[in-house]
Parts: sequence; structure tokens; C-alpha cells
Amino acid sequence: MLTVGVDLAAEPEGTALARIEWRDGQAVVLDVTRRADDAAVLAALAEADKAGVDCPLGWPDEFLRFVTAHQAGAVPLPPGGTAPGWRRALALRVTDLVVREQTGVTPLSVSADRIGYVAMRCAVLLAELARQGRPVARDGTGPVAEVYPAASLKIWGLSHRGYKRPADPAALERLMAELTVQTPFLQQGSFAGLCRRSHDAADALIAALAARAAARGLTLRPRDSAEQAAARTEGWVAIPLAGTRLSQLP
Repeated sequence: MLTVGVDLAAEPEGTALARIEWRDGQAVVLDVTRRADDAAVLAALAEADKAGVDCPLGWPDEFLRFVTAHQAGAVPLPPGGTAPGWRRALALRVTDLVVREQTGVTPLSVSADRIGYVAMRCAVLLAELARQGRPVARDGTGPVAEVYPAASLKIWGLSHRGYKRPADPAALERLMAELTVQTPFLQQGSFAGLCRRSHDAADALIAALAARAAARGLTLRPRDSAEQAAARTEGWVAIPLAGTRLSQLP
């Protein structure tokens, strides 16, 4: 089985890819690539048995309704007037709220944060992938699942904060050392050094591990019909099930 992890950015400069082959209880990192352009991302997604993409696959349904109403000049008065709480439904998707409930980590808002630029690129890439004959289900049931490395790391019991801060490069090295201890089945080879130096590369590797968890049914699925409906349009983050460990992936 081949899993691919994509740490997507708005431009190739911050985009990284990782490919992991799984066989006979072992996993081999085939490559980790930085500065991946659209062609490289599409090629990786096309060949993967399961891919994990670190990027929102959709926008909040309430946000889209709000923007449509605004375009028509008919924005309704929010319940409770203009108290700040009404904006939460526009800023966070159902899956974002579930991630926060399960992990205490809140994903960036795709409608109110710069991650929206990344989601625009992702939407175009997935549309092209569909045109090439591999449509993507935003709920993660198809070949691509949305993943969130920080939440995955927390559930797996690894360091999940601070490893991207330029002022503390040792934090990334500590995280990768922890990951290596917990994944004796994973042969990182010559790519281990890159993942210790680049958080983009590290996130791509973690995304590929999260893709494996999704493929093995070790991630949280929508729990009721409302979450299922939202997942189909807004996207759904495949976070590991509580209590699962990296040792269950091979």
C-alpha cells in the first residue's frame, strides 16, 4: 500500500510531499520532497492508495450561505443581534468543532484566516484530479482524506506545539526523535535529516502516517446524520481515534 502526505501551502515554496510504502508489517519512506508544484502534487495524489492532505477541503456551509445572502443584499439579522458568538458558525466548520472537542486543538478558520489561500489552491487541484478520473469525496471516504498533523500528534502522545517556531529549531528535532522511537517499523532512510530540519517535510511525513490511519479505519468518522451531511460539503478531518497508537499502523 502507498500512502502520500501533502503539507499544502498556497505556493510551491511551502509545499512538501511524503510517500510511504507499507508491506509485511514494515513501512519505507520512499521520498520526501519540498517545494512541490501543482504537477508534483497531482502526480502524488493520483498514484496514492490513500493520501492525507493538510488543508481544509471545504468551507463552512453557514459561511457560504452568509456570503450568498450578502451578495444579494439580504443578510439576515443574526439571532441575538450582533453579539460576537454568531460569527463562530461562519468561521468554523462542523469538523473543526469536532477536532477541538476531541483534542483541544482548534484548526485555523478557512473562511477567516490566511489558510483560505491554501484551500483555494487545494480546491483547484482536487477539481483537476477529478477531471483526470479520480474524484475526491470531501468526507474522506475516497482516495484523499483531510488531515491535521498537530491533532494527530497530540492523540498519538507526541509533542504537537512549537515545532514550527524558527526561534526554537530544537523543538522539531525533539518531535522527530519522539516519532522515531514510536515508529520502529518506519524506515526513514536518508530523509530523516530533512524532516528534522524542515517542519514542512515533517508535516508531510505525519500526513502520510495519518493517511495510513484513515485507510485502516483508525480515524474518527462522522457520528450522526448532521455530521455526515456537513462532511460531504465542508470536509472532514481524519483525526486518529482516541487511544490509538502509531504501533497500530503497520
